[in-house]
Amino acid sequence: MSVVGIDVGFQNCYIAVARSGGIETIANEYSDRCTPACVSLAPKNRMIGNAAKSQVISNFKNTVHGFKKYHGRAFDDPFIQGERLKLPYSLNKLADGNTGVKARQHFSLPHFFFFLKTAYFLFLYQNLLISFNCVPSYFTNAERRSVFDATQIAGLNCLRLINDTTAVALAYGIYKQDLPTPEEKPRNVVFVDMGHSSFQVAITAFNKGKLKVLSTGFDPNLGGRNFDDALVNYFCEDFKVKYKLNVRDNPRALLRLHQECEKLKKLMSANSSDLPLNIECFMNDIDVSSRMNRGQFEDMCAQYLMRVEMPLKAALEQSKLSRDDIYAVEIVGGATRIPAIKERISRFFGKDVSTTLNADEAVARGCALQCAILSPACKVREFSITDVVPFPITLRWKSPTDNGVGECEVFSKNHAAPFSKVITFHKKEPFDLEAFYSCPQELPYPDHRIGCFYVQNVVPQPDGDSSKIKVKVRVNVHGIFSVSSASLIEKQKGEGEDMQIESEPMVQNEEQVKLTCHSSLKCDLIQCLQLKHVLVNSAGSKLKVKVKSIDLPIAVNNLRQLDSDVLANFVEYEVGMIIQDKLVKELNDAKNAVEEYVYELRDKLCGVYEKYITEDDSSRLTLMLEDTENWLYEEGEDQPKHVYEEKLEALKRLGQPIHERHREHVDRPRAFEELGKKLQLYMKFVDAYKQKDERCLHLSPEEMSSVEKCVNESMGWMNSKMNAQSKLTITKDPIVTVADIIAKIQELEDVCSPVINRPKPSVEEAAEVNDQNSAARNGPTAQQGAEGKGETKGHPQTKPGTKEMECYLDIETLQQF
Repeated sequence: MSVVGIDVGFQNCYIAVARSGGIETIANEYSDRCTPACVSLAPKNRMIGNAAKSQVISNFKNTVHGFKKYHGRAFDDPFIQGERLKLPYSLNKLADGNTGVKARQHFSLPHFFFFLKTAYFLFLYQNLLISFNCVPSYFTNAERRSVFDATQIAGLNCLRLINDTTAVALAYGIYKQDLPTPEEKPRNVVFVDMGHSSFQVAITAFNKGKLKVLSTGFDPNLGGRNFDDALVNYFCEDFKVKYKLNVRDNPRALLRLHQECEKLKKLMSANSSDLPLNIECFMNDIDVSSRMNRGQFEDMCAQYLMRVEMPLKAALEQSKLSRDDIYAVEIVGGATRIPAIKERISRFFGKDVSTTLNADEAVARGCALQCAILSPACKVREFSITDVVPFPITLRWKSPTDNGVGECEVFSKNHAAPFSKVITFHKKEPFDLEAFYSCPQELPYPDHRIGCFYVQNVVPQPDGDSSKIKVKVRVNVHGIFSVSSASLIEKQKGEGEDMQIESEPMVQNEEQVKLTCHSSLKCDLIQCLQLKHVLVNSAGSKLKVKVKSIDLPIAVNNLRQLDSDVLANFVEYEVGMIIQDKLVKELNDAKNAVEEYVYELRDKLCGVYEKYITEDDSSRLTLMLEDTENWLYEEGEDQPKHVYEEKLEALKRLGQPIHERHREHVDRPRAFEELGKKLQLYMKFVDAYKQKDERCLHLSPEEMSSVEKCVNESMGWMNSKMNAQSKLTITKDPIVTVADIIAKIQELEDVCSPVINRPKPSVEEAAEVNDQNSAARNGPTAQQGAEGKGETKGHPQTKPGTKEMECYLDIETLQQF
């Protein structure tokens, strides 16, 4: 099981995987580590990534891209209304008020297209089950829940949603060996990430084995696409004047212009001279051209460049650091390659920017690192991360005083996260807790409400007093706020010796904080550290009152999250689409295999196969190939998979014999040549034995007789087959195949090789062997005399204590004969 980090950008997607050799950014089926965040819907299936991007212009109404920023947003959201005017595809309002896209059919855009793209990688890497997903640091509760729901639909076990800049900080710090110790002053590093659609800043403090995010800043509407749009607007006006073309009236032309302007922007980052923009057959078969240089481009984008410093200034002020406290400024993201942006970042901090991290892959790599740290499947150096809450969060409830409303800020801006707190209420009846962001003007999201949490089953104490209600609120590892639990503390009277002493679990480094609340209600806030720091105090303290903790149910309302039933339907629908995609792919592969075989065989019939088939057979087969080709583009355009497979099989029954004749004609001479070499070597060996060569004296006559017999039989077989084959034309099937010749070579080897490769005996026994062989050649009398002398009959054995001679007869030895 692999662990992966997924960086889903506005324009592209990167996936990094943690493996034994380290972190690796995986490539897609096009061997490209960058996959376009694009989905194209065909009548029967979907195309994702590179295949979908190729459809952006030709199938623009059904090709969806740039959908990252639509997570968790309603259709009436002003941002959605502004974006839909720029999109070539259509957005629509769903029944629940969310944003949908109309492409072939109606789909829920935020929850649907994320896992379309992710499913693409799951198709390539079936074992990618544990994941970390990156989100912008400014994402609100609704947007984070939307992304988390999408990961579940995609079948991913998402361990954590991590902020983009936090992932970059981890990728930077975990490999540093010179970080200060925990007791020393931390090293403060600024991370600046400007992608295609947003601008994020984080200031992070590093110590050995840990990082702490001090502050964040952002501009969610500043990125590379703003600079692309500036170029597009300029050239639209330029072409309107020069060529009388209204580009905005033609969606295809506008999309082509966007692509060309993006290329021009990248070229201007590396060149300050004038650069051309040429587009052939742009509109109405008119070729257009223009020019632009870096100076003009920067003047044109001055309004966007001025906005670069505002997030930097906000992050620095919130961190309470000076510029002198900053150790380094690391930049990532594609838009940071623009020289003017680099220059403004460097000028603000008064130091050169650093580009030690991969600008495109740093987020995904850091994400995979954090996933590896938490996963039991990987062994990675411990590195703790403390993130922040980007926006202050307030709780509100009904109160009998203060105009009937009480509220308190439970998480301040840049509060450490993940974090849990316990609030104590005194209530006699169920009550509501409304959570919302304290500063709506700071939100890049129109709705500042988080949700309403209804604490149920609250009753007064038996004596009529208000019950003590403990409510636990938390910001979890995903950055999502929730009221996680509530409990009622019930007082119970003790009875003499039966009284029980109960102590509530204590929290290490517990600190009780009095909050200034807009209510006379006493609100004690207990600050809880992360769960792994919880230490239960086993020693009980003597209390005079027995208490009982009762868990209370919490009903959630107005929470922008998918219901479990809706989520299950999405999962089921996605499984069905994956199956459908697989079936369509297999169908297309079967059809393409027929078409490919038709073209391949037709070309070879006029080339390498021409002399291996008669003219009449070639004409008939060519006509059949033409009929098949016409069938593919007519009634064979849409047929079941088995029909294409049967067509291919019928063609192969005619084409395969021709292929076999060609292959046999080419390979048979080499096979016969190899057999002839073997026979020649073994015949030389037999001749050497007959001439009493000293290297063959240890072999018995019976063995050499079997070798000679096998060589003669093989020689006769080869001559007969060669003679018979020479009488056939090459348009006929061969009498002997390469496989037959290889089998004959193996048969020859099995008989001869063990004999000629037998080791020569030691020097002491060599004389005995020579005597035995001489006796065998001189007749029975000599052999009987040898037996009378008590000599060993048969093969000589190595005597104990004698060193066996390392002498073998191999091919090189045979060539010396």
